[in-house]
Amino acid sequence: MQPLILRRAGFITQAAKYSRYYSTRFGYSHSRSLVFSNFGQPEKVLKLHSYSIAPPYDDIINVRFIASPINPADINQIEGVYPEKPEFTLGLGTGDKSAVPGNEGLVEIVSCGSKVNPSIRPGQWAIMSGPNFGTWRTYAQAKESNLIMIPNKEGISPVQAATVSVNPSTAYRMLKDFVGLGAGDYFVQNAANSGVGRSAIQIGRIWGLKSINIVRDRPDIDKLKEELRALGGTEVITESEAKDRRYIARITGGQPVKLALNCVGGESATNLARILGQSGHLVTYGAMAKSPFSVPASALIFKNICCHGFWISAWSKENEAAKSQMITQIFDWIRDGEFRDTPYEVTRWSEDTELDTLIEPVKKGISEYSGRKGIFVMEED
Repeated sequence: MQPLILRRAGFITQAAKYSRYYSTRFGYSHSRSLVFSNFGQPEKVLKLHSYSIAPPYDDIINVRFIASPINPADINQIEGVYPEKPEFTLGLGTGDKSAVPGNEGLVEIVSCGSKVNPSIRPGQWAIMSGPNFGTWRTYAQAKESNLIMIPNKEGISPVQAATVSVNPSTAYRMLKDFVGLGAGDYFVQNAANSGVGRSAIQIGRIWGLKSINIVRDRPDIDKLKEELRALGGTEVITESEAKDRRYIARITGGQPVKLALNCVGGESATNLARILGQSGHLVTYGAMAKSPFSVPASALIFKNICCHGFWISAWSKENEAAKSQMITQIFDWIRDGEFRDTPYEVTRWSEDTELDTLIEPVKKGISEYSGRKGIFVMEED
């Protein structure tokens, strides 16, 4: 008779020499999930759904979500305006085909099927390897290909692990992949107090880069400027100040700006094109203003600037090994105290949390820009 090994609220059974199999209490996990069956405004289409997850078998892994961020892309996906569309399925036990929103998240391994790599064990942490998994839920089933394992979670908080795949990774790739920036070189960015903006400031500081960081004019501008300089921003200016090219020249001492990171669009992006130096590169990764921008002909003809787009989801699909290496590097910076969190606001998700409570931070992500990322933090049963 094989031994029965108790583990928290569940149990583990092992068949020595034959297979490895773990299950939760009574063999099933109870998952609570936000789901939607039609595209639209989140507060109109999101529903709270409960369903059971069977014990894992073969190459299936049961996971418990620890933390799941609320990113603009998640909201755009619910609205139906994002290029990546989720899979609508009856597999969740809903009356109509439904999908789970959320692309980024941290999970804990709960139990594994018999054919899962033996190195993957209950209690380990992992993040999603790509988009469209559906992370706004408490439990799910995954395969190894859905996960990037975190071998060492010491010194990393759940929020830091849950948010590493989008903002820090986007900033890392844009600073690294488009221009051969070296220590002392300048880059400029708008939306500098966003998650990507704060990440770019810190990664730039670590790599010895200089940054010009543009933010919207606001009443508390002095406080914000001080905050971003403390992260390592060389200079922090407002959108109105960015229009003065003589002011920019005084900041740089005439040194050319080689890279511009655009998350806004509209007039703000056009100003970035004017700030760029000879053969500079303008990289667009967002469109907060929801308006197109024009590039002055003189910048294209006489300065030979190049315009690019960047989408971390597409990059991640084609660069799995590089993504794992990059995330390991970012985690090392966090452990060393070189990289700080983006300000965030937690919504606790327990067995008793109601739909209105979960929808509120999603609505806030649409209607407000507080500079704080919304994050669901799941409380273990």
